[in-house]
Amino acid sequence: MTDQPARTRSGDVVEVRVPADSVYVSLLRTAVAAVAARLDFTVDEIDDLRIAVDEACALLLPDTAADAQLICRLTLGENALGIAVTAATRTGAAPEPTSFAWMVLTALAGEVSVDTSRDHETTIGLSKTRSIAP
Repeated sequence: MTDQPARTRSGDVVEVRVPADSVYVSLLRTAVAAVAARLDFTVDEIDDLRIAVDEACALLLPDTAADAQLICRLTLGENALGIAVTAATRTGAAPEPTSFAWMVLTALAGEVSVDTSRDHETTIGLSKTRSIAP
C-alpha cells in the first residue's frame, strides 16, 4: 500500500456480478454509489443513481432465467458515469417503456436505453453526467 490516493481514470470499467435475486441488489446500489462518489457526483446525484439501478433491476428480475446473474458494468467518464445492468431472461422481452419503473429511470438518469439479444439477454443502460460546480 502507498500513501498516495487512488486515482480514478476516465475509461475505467468496473463490473459487479451477483445472483439475480432481489437480496443482492443492495450490493449493486452500494457499488454504484461508491464509484459515483469517487467521480465527485453530488449526494443527490448519487441517490438518483442508486434509485435508478434499483429500478433497472426491478425491471429485469421478474423475467430472469433460472440461475441467472445480474451484471452491473460501470464505465467511468471524465464527468459522467455509464451503467449497464444485464441479465439473462426467460423471454428476452424489453421492459415496457410506459411502466412506472421506466418513467422513474428516465427522470433520474440522463439517458436510458434497452438492448435485447437473440439469446434473451437484456441490458438496461443508464448514463448520468455529473453537475459541475460554477
